[in-house]
Amino acid sequence: MELRFEEETKDGDSEEQHTTRATPPEPPEKRLRRATLRSAKWFDEADELNGLRHRSRAKQMGYARDDFKKKPFIAIVTTWSDLLPCHGHMKTRVEEVKRGVWLAGGFPVELPAMALSETYMKPTPMIYRNMLAMQVEEQLRSQPVDGVVLMGGCDKTTPGLLMGALSADFPAIFVPAGPMLSGRCRGQALGSGTDMWKAIDEFRAGAITDNDLSDIEDGLNRSPGTCMSMGTASTMAAMTEALGLSLTGASSVPAMDSSSARVASSAGRRIVEMVISWQAYCRDGVGRADSVEDGEQGASENKAGAAEQPAAKSGMEVLLEQQGAMMKLMMKQMETLAARVEVAE
Repeated sequence: MELRFEEETKDGDSEEQHTTRATPPEPPEKRLRRATLRSAKWFDEADELNGLRHRSRAKQMGYARDDFKKKPFIAIVTTWSDLLPCHGHMKTRVEEVKRGVWLAGGFPVELPAMALSETYMKPTPMIYRNMLAMQVEEQLRSQPVDGVVLMGGCDKTTPGLLMGALSADFPAIFVPAGPMLSGRCRGQALGSGTDMWKAIDEFRAGAITDNDLSDIEDGLNRSPGTCMSMGTASTMAAMTEALGLSLTGASSVPAMDSSSARVASSAGRRIVEMVISWQAYCRDGVGRADSVEDGEQGASENKAGAAEQPAAKSGMEVLLEQQGAMMKLMMKQMETLAARVEVAE
Protein backbone atom coordinates (compact mmCIF):
# COMPACT_ATOMS: atom_id res chain seq x y z
CA MET A 1 0.00 0.00 0.00
CA GLU A 2 1.51 3.32 -1.09
CA LEU A 3 1.65 6.12 1.50
CA ARG A 4 1.82 9.73 0.32
CA PHE A 5 2.87 12.62 2.52
CA GLU A 6 1.91 16.17 1.64
CA GLU A 7 2.21 19.43 3.46
CA GLU A 8 -0.22 22.28 2.99
CA THR A 9 1.25 25.73 2.64
CA LYS A 10 -0.48 28.91 3.73
CA ASP A 11 -1.40 29.61 0.10
CA GLY A 12 -3.33 26.39 -0.02
CA ASP A 13 -0.76 24.84 -2.34
CA SER A 14 -0.14 21.26 -1.48
CA GLU A 15 3.56 20.37 -1.22
CA GLU A 16 4.09 18.27 1.87
CA GLN A 17 1.51 17.45 4.44
CA HIS A 18 1.95 15.98 7.89
CA THR A 19 -1.21 13.91 7.67
CA THR A 20 -0.96 10.44 6.15
CA ARG A 21 -3.24 9.30 3.35
CA ALA A 22 -3.23 5.70 2.19
CA THR A 23 -3.97 4.99 -1.44
CA PRO A 24 -6.82 2.45 -1.42
CA PRO A 25 -5.96 -0.89 -3.00
CA GLU A 26 -7.52 -1.79 -6.32
CA PRO A 27 -10.39 -4.26 -6.15
CA PRO A 28 -9.41 -7.84 -7.02
CA GLU A 29 -11.53 -7.76 -10.18
CA LYS A 30 -9.55 -4.83 -11.58
CA ARG A 31 -6.26 -6.43 -10.70
CA LEU A 32 -7.38 -9.65 -12.39
CA ARG A 33 -8.14 -7.73 -15.59
CA ARG A 34 -4.66 -6.22 -15.47
CA ALA A 35 -2.92 -9.46 -14.61
CA THR A 36 -2.00 -12.08 -17.16
CA LEU A 37 -3.07 -15.42 -15.82
CA ARG A 38 -0.61 -18.15 -16.59
CA SER A 39 -3.40 -20.34 -17.97
CA ALA A 40 -4.37 -17.59 -20.43
CA LYS A 41 -1.27 -18.46 -22.48
CA TRP A 42 -3.02 -21.70 -23.43
CA PHE A 43 -6.40 -20.16 -24.28
CA ASP A 44 -5.50 -16.61 -25.44
CA GLU A 45 -7.53 -15.62 -28.48
CA ALA A 46 -4.49 -13.78 -29.89
CA ASP A 47 -2.75 -17.13 -30.44
CA GLU A 48 -4.98 -18.38 -33.22
CA LEU A 49 -3.65 -21.91 -33.68
CA ASN A 50 -2.93 -22.96 -30.10
CA GLY A 51 -5.88 -21.00 -28.74
CA LEU A 52 -8.20 -22.87 -31.09
CA ARG A 53 -6.64 -26.25 -30.22
CA HIS A 54 -6.88 -25.76 -26.49
CA ARG A 55 -10.36 -24.22 -26.43
CA SER A 56 -11.65 -26.96 -28.70
CA ARG A 57 -10.32 -29.65 -26.35
CA ALA A 58 -11.94 -27.92 -23.39
CA LYS A 59 -15.23 -27.95 -25.26
CA GLN A 60 -14.64 -31.65 -25.97
CA MET A 61 -15.06 -32.16 -22.21
CA GLY A 62 -18.40 -30.36 -22.28
CA TYR A 63 -17.33 -26.89 -21.16
CA ALA A 64 -18.53 -23.69 -22.81
CA ARG A 65 -16.00 -20.94 -23.44
CA ASP A 66 -17.52 -18.76 -20.72
CA ASP A 67 -16.93 -21.56 -18.20
CA PHE A 68 -13.18 -20.97 -18.30
CA LYS A 69 -12.62 -17.67 -20.11
CA LYS A 70 -10.52 -15.25 -17.99
CA LYS A 71 -10.87 -17.48 -14.93
CA PRO A 72 -8.01 -18.79 -12.77
CA PHE A 73 -7.39 -22.48 -13.45
CA ILE A 74 -7.10 -24.22 -10.07
CA ALA A 75 -5.48 -27.65 -9.98
CA ILE A 76 -6.77 -30.03 -7.32
CA VAL A 77 -4.00 -32.56 -6.77
CA THR A 78 -5.54 -35.55 -5.04
CA THR A 79 -3.81 -38.68 -3.78
CA TRP A 80 -6.94 -40.85 -3.52
CA SER A 81 -6.53 -44.58 -4.19
CA ASP A 82 -8.38 -47.80 -3.44
CA LEU A 83 -5.19 -48.94 -1.70
CA LEU A 84 -4.86 -45.86 0.49
CA PRO A 85 -7.54 -46.20 3.22
CA CYS A 86 -6.47 -42.96 4.91
CA HIS A 87 -7.74 -41.07 1.85
CA GLY A 88 -10.91 -43.10 1.29
CA HIS A 89 -13.12 -40.00 1.67
CA MET A 90 -11.20 -37.80 -0.77
CA LYS A 91 -13.47 -38.46 -3.74
CA THR A 92 -16.16 -36.54 -1.88
CA ARG A 93 -13.75 -33.90 -0.58
CA VAL A 94 -12.53 -33.17 -4.11
CA GLU A 95 -16.06 -32.24 -5.15
CA GLU A 96 -16.30 -29.89 -2.16
CA VAL A 97 -13.05 -28.17 -3.15
CA LYS A 98 -14.42 -27.79 -6.68
CA ARG A 99 -17.59 -26.23 -5.29
CA GLY A 100 -15.52 -23.62 -3.46
CA VAL A 101 -13.48 -22.87 -6.58
CA TRP A 102 -16.59 -22.44 -8.75
CA LEU A 103 -18.26 -20.19 -6.18
CA ALA A 104 -15.18 -17.94 -6.03
CA GLY A 105 -15.05 -17.55 -9.81
CA GLY A 106 -12.32 -20.07 -10.62
CA PHE A 107 -12.14 -23.09 -12.91
CA PRO A 108 -11.26 -26.33 -11.05
CA VAL A 109 -9.32 -29.16 -12.69
CA GLU A 110 -8.60 -32.44 -10.91
CA LEU A 111 -5.07 -33.84 -11.29
CA PRO A 112 -4.58 -37.28 -9.69
CA ALA A 113 -1.15 -37.92 -8.17
CA MET A 114 0.72 -40.94 -6.85
CA ALA A 115 -0.83 -42.35 -3.67
CA LEU A 116 1.73 -43.36 -1.04
CA SER A 117 0.12 -45.85 1.31
CA GLU A 118 2.06 -46.28 4.54
CA THR A 119 0.31 -49.60 5.07
CA TYR A 120 0.52 -51.32 1.71
CA MET A 121 3.62 -49.98 -0.08
CA LYS A 122 6.69 -52.17 0.41
CA PRO A 123 9.44 -51.98 1.43
CA THR A 124 8.51 -48.41 2.41
CA PRO A 125 6.73 -45.45 0.78
CA MET A 126 9.65 -43.24 1.82
CA ILE A 127 11.55 -44.18 -1.34
CA TYR A 128 8.66 -42.80 -3.44
CA ARG A 129 8.21 -39.47 -1.64
CA ASN A 130 10.56 -37.60 -3.98
CA MET A 131 8.90 -39.24 -6.96
CA LEU A 132 5.58 -37.77 -5.81
CA ALA A 133 7.25 -34.36 -5.39
CA MET A 134 8.63 -34.53 -8.92
CA GLN A 135 5.26 -35.61 -10.31
CA VAL A 136 3.45 -32.71 -8.63
CA GLU A 137 6.06 -30.17 -9.74
CA GLU A 138 6.03 -31.29 -13.37
CA GLN A 139 2.23 -31.58 -13.54
CA LEU A 140 1.93 -27.97 -12.39
CA ARG A 141 4.73 -26.62 -14.58
CA SER A 142 3.57 -28.30 -17.78
CA GLN A 143 -0.16 -27.57 -17.71
CA PRO A 144 -2.48 -24.51 -17.71
CA VAL A 145 -2.63 -23.98 -13.96
CA ASP A 146 -2.63 -20.77 -11.88
CA GLY A 147 -2.96 -22.18 -8.36
CA VAL A 148 -3.23 -25.54 -6.63
CA VAL A 149 -5.07 -27.24 -3.79
CA LEU A 150 -3.05 -30.18 -2.45
CA MET A 151 -4.98 -33.06 -0.89
CA GLY A 152 -3.08 -35.59 1.21
CA GLY A 153 -2.53 -36.79 4.74
CA CYS A 154 -0.97 -40.25 4.92
CA ASP A 155 2.60 -39.92 6.14
CA LYS A 156 4.75 -39.33 3.04
CA THR A 157 2.06 -37.72 0.87
CA THR A 158 2.13 -34.43 2.79
CA PRO A 159 5.86 -33.62 2.40
CA GLY A 160 5.82 -34.98 -1.16
CA LEU A 161 2.97 -32.68 -2.19
CA LEU A 162 4.47 -29.66 -0.43
CA MET A 163 7.93 -30.18 -1.91
CA GLY A 164 6.48 -30.36 -5.41
CA ALA A 165 4.34 -27.24 -5.07
CA LEU A 166 7.13 -25.25 -3.39
CA SER A 167 9.59 -26.18 -6.13
CA ALA A 168 7.12 -25.14 -8.82
CA ASP A 169 6.45 -21.91 -6.85
CA PHE A 170 2.68 -21.97 -7.30
CA PRO A 171 -0.02 -20.46 -5.08
CA ALA A 172 -1.01 -23.45 -2.96
CA ILE A 173 -3.19 -24.56 -0.06
CA PHE A 174 -2.94 -27.98 1.57
CA VAL A 175 -6.14 -29.77 2.64
CA PRO A 176 -5.29 -32.51 5.17
CA ALA A 177 -7.20 -35.78 5.17
CA GLY A 178 -7.83 -35.48 8.91
CA PRO A 179 -7.59 -38.17 11.59
CA MET A 180 -9.90 -41.19 11.62
CA LEU A 181 -12.39 -41.97 14.37
CA SER A 182 -10.88 -43.09 17.64
CA GLY A 183 -10.48 -46.86 17.86
CA ARG A 184 -12.72 -48.78 20.29
CA CYS A 185 -12.70 -52.34 21.60
CA ARG A 186 -14.78 -53.64 24.51
CA GLY A 187 -15.23 -50.16 25.89
CA GLN A 188 -11.54 -49.25 25.66
CA ALA A 189 -10.00 -46.59 23.41
CA LEU A 190 -7.45 -47.78 20.87
CA GLY A 191 -4.74 -45.77 19.14
CA SER A 192 -4.20 -46.80 15.52
CA GLY A 193 -0.48 -46.15 15.60
CA THR A 194 0.18 -47.52 19.09
CA ASP A 195 -2.20 -50.29 20.16
CA MET A 196 -1.55 -52.29 17.00
CA TRP A 197 2.03 -52.96 18.12
CA LYS A 198 0.96 -53.57 21.69
CA ALA A 199 -1.68 -56.11 20.61
CA ILE A 200 0.81 -58.03 18.46
CA ASP A 201 3.33 -58.21 21.30
CA GLU A 202 0.66 -59.41 23.74
CA PHE A 203 -0.57 -62.03 21.27
CA ARG A 204 2.94 -63.36 20.71
CA ALA A 205 3.46 -63.52 24.46
CA GLY A 206 0.23 -65.50 24.87
CA ALA A 207 -1.43 -62.76 26.91
CA ILE A 208 -4.43 -62.48 24.55
CA THR A 209 -6.32 -65.00 22.39
CA ASP A 210 -7.18 -65.18 18.70
CA ASN A 211 -10.66 -63.84 19.51
CA ASP A 212 -9.18 -60.92 21.44
CA LEU A 213 -6.92 -60.08 18.51
CA SER A 214 -9.84 -60.30 16.08
CA ASP A 215 -11.91 -57.88 18.18
CA ILE A 216 -9.01 -55.43 18.30
CA GLU A 217 -8.63 -55.79 14.53
CA ASP A 218 -12.31 -54.88 14.08
CA GLY A 219 -12.15 -51.77 16.26
CA LEU A 220 -8.70 -50.41 15.51
CA ASN A 221 -9.42 -48.42 12.32
CA ARG A 222 -13.09 -47.43 12.22
CA SER A 223 -13.28 -44.88 9.41
CA PRO A 224 -11.35 -43.20 6.61
CA GLY A 225 -8.68 -40.80 7.81
CA THR A 226 -5.11 -40.84 9.02
CA CYS A 227 -3.86 -42.37 12.28
CA MET A 228 -5.42 -40.50 15.18
CA SER A 229 -2.33 -40.99 17.34
CA MET A 230 0.58 -38.52 17.35
CA GLY A 231 2.52 -40.10 14.52
CA THR A 232 3.87 -38.90 11.20
CA ALA A 233 0.51 -37.99 9.63
CA SER A 234 -0.62 -35.69 12.45
CA THR A 235 2.94 -34.36 12.75
CA MET A 236 3.05 -33.34 9.09
CA ALA A 237 -0.44 -31.79 9.28
CA ALA A 238 0.52 -29.69 12.31
CA MET A 239 3.77 -28.62 10.67
CA THR A 240 1.97 -27.64 7.46
CA GLU A 241 -0.54 -25.47 9.30
CA ALA A 242 2.23 -23.78 11.31
CA LEU A 243 4.07 -23.05 8.06
CA GLY A 244 0.98 -21.21 6.81
CA LEU A 245 0.29 -23.68 4.02
CA SER A 246 -3.17 -24.80 5.18
CA LEU A 247 -6.18 -22.99 6.58
CA THR A 248 -6.10 -22.18 10.29
CA GLY A 249 -7.40 -25.11 12.33
CA ALA A 250 -7.47 -27.51 9.38
CA SER A 251 -4.90 -29.91 10.83
CA SER A 252 -7.11 -30.94 13.76
CA VAL A 253 -10.41 -31.50 11.92
CA PRO A 254 -11.39 -35.23 11.93
CA ALA A 255 -11.88 -36.84 8.54
CA MET A 256 -15.53 -37.73 9.19
CA ASP A 257 -16.51 -34.42 10.83
CA SER A 258 -18.79 -32.16 8.79
CA SER A 259 -16.22 -29.41 9.31
CA SER A 260 -13.93 -31.34 6.97
CA ALA A 261 -16.28 -30.59 4.07
CA ARG A 262 -16.36 -26.92 5.00
CA VAL A 263 -12.56 -26.79 5.19
CA ALA A 264 -12.35 -28.27 1.68
CA SER A 265 -14.83 -25.77 0.26
CA SER A 266 -13.13 -22.87 2.05
CA ALA A 267 -9.77 -23.92 0.63
CA GLY A 268 -11.27 -23.85 -2.86
CA ARG A 269 -12.52 -20.31 -2.36
CA ARG A 270 -9.32 -19.11 -0.73
CA ILE A 271 -6.98 -20.36 -3.46
CA VAL A 272 -8.92 -18.33 -6.04
CA GLU A 273 -8.58 -15.25 -3.84
CA MET A 274 -4.84 -15.90 -3.53
CA VAL A 275 -4.39 -16.09 -7.29
CA ILE A 276 -6.49 -12.99 -7.96
CA SER A 277 -4.94 -10.80 -5.28
CA TRP A 278 -1.35 -11.93 -5.96
CA GLN A 279 -0.80 -12.99 -2.35
CA ALA A 280 0.41 -16.50 -3.03
CA TYR A 281 3.92 -17.56 -2.04
CA CYS A 282 5.17 -13.99 -1.73
CA ARG A 283 7.59 -15.41 0.87
CA ASP A 284 6.41 -12.90 3.48
CA GLY A 285 4.90 -15.46 5.81
CA VAL A 286 5.40 -18.78 4.10
CA GLY A 287 8.54 -20.79 4.61
CA ARG A 288 10.52 -18.24 6.64
CA ALA A 289 12.88 -19.45 9.34
CA ASP A 290 10.42 -18.52 12.10
CA SER A 291 7.53 -20.31 10.39
CA VAL A 292 9.69 -23.42 9.90
CA GLU A 293 10.48 -23.24 13.62
CA ASP A 294 6.75 -23.02 14.35
CA GLY A 295 6.26 -26.05 12.14
CA GLU A 296 8.84 -28.06 14.04
CA GLN A 297 7.04 -27.34 17.31
CA GLY A 298 4.12 -29.30 15.88
CA ALA A 299 6.36 -32.29 15.19
CA SER A 300 6.68 -35.36 17.35
CA GLU A 301 10.09 -36.28 18.74
CA ASN A 302 10.53 -39.30 16.50
CA LYS A 303 10.26 -37.05 13.45
CA ALA A 304 13.19 -34.77 14.24
CA GLY A 305 14.08 -34.19 10.60
CA ALA A 306 10.48 -33.88 9.39
CA ALA A 307 10.77 -30.23 8.36
CA GLU A 308 14.18 -30.56 6.74
CA GLN A 309 13.16 -31.30 3.14
CA PRO A 310 10.16 -28.93 2.85
CA ALA A 311 12.28 -26.22 4.51
CA ALA A 312 15.06 -26.72 2.00
CA LYS A 313 12.56 -26.55 -0.85
CA SER A 314 11.19 -23.21 0.40
CA GLY A 315 14.61 -21.60 0.24
CA MET A 316 15.70 -22.02 3.86
CA GLU A 317 19.36 -22.55 4.67
CA VAL A 318 19.53 -26.02 6.18
CA LEU A 319 22.84 -27.21 7.59
CA LEU A 320 23.69 -30.39 5.72
CA GLU A 321 27.38 -30.92 6.50
CA GLN A 322 26.98 -34.51 7.60
CA GLN A 323 23.98 -36.66 8.41
CA GLY A 324 25.18 -37.31 11.95
CA ALA A 325 25.81 -33.63 12.64
CA MET A 326 22.44 -32.75 11.12
CA MET A 327 20.55 -35.15 13.36
CA LYS A 328 22.34 -33.86 16.47
CA LEU A 329 21.46 -30.31 15.50
CA MET A 330 17.83 -31.18 14.81
CA MET A 331 17.46 -33.12 18.06
CA LYS A 332 18.93 -30.24 20.04
CA GLN A 333 16.56 -27.80 18.36
CA MET A 334 13.61 -30.13 18.91
CA GLU A 335 14.44 -30.37 22.62
CA THR A 336 14.47 -26.58 22.85
CA LEU A 337 11.18 -26.22 21.00
CA ALA A 338 9.49 -29.09 22.84
CA ALA A 339 10.17 -27.36 26.16
CA ARG A 340 7.94 -24.48 25.00
CA VAL A 341 4.95 -26.68 24.19
CA GLU A 342 2.40 -27.12 26.96
CA VAL A 343 1.03 -30.66 27.25
CA ALA A 344 -2.27 -31.26 29.04
CA GLU A 345 -2.03 -33.58 32.05
